[in-house]
Amino acid sequence: MVRQPLTPEQIAAGQRLGAALRLARGGRSLVEVALAAGISPETLRKIEAGRLPAPAFGTVVCLSQALDVPLSDLADVWRADTPIRQAS
Repeated sequence: MVRQPLTPEQIAAGQRLGAALRLARGGRSLVEVALAAGISPETLRKIEAGRLPAPAFGTVVCLSQALDVPLSDLADVWRADTPIRQAS
């Protein structure tokens, strides 16, 4: 099975998601959040930079839990340009 290339809209959604995750991380280190989510720091770095615009659902779920951001908020960011509040 050949994977279809992402559309420009999907790439933009992934970039919004990455920016929202970076903002939600706040002052926590990338390594700390990645390990709490059970992913590699490099994977989180790629997601936040928008270089991995379509992370696996399980990865997004784990990041949601590690950052204490409701999954529905991340879904809203993916669907439309809805801002995420910064971690305190």
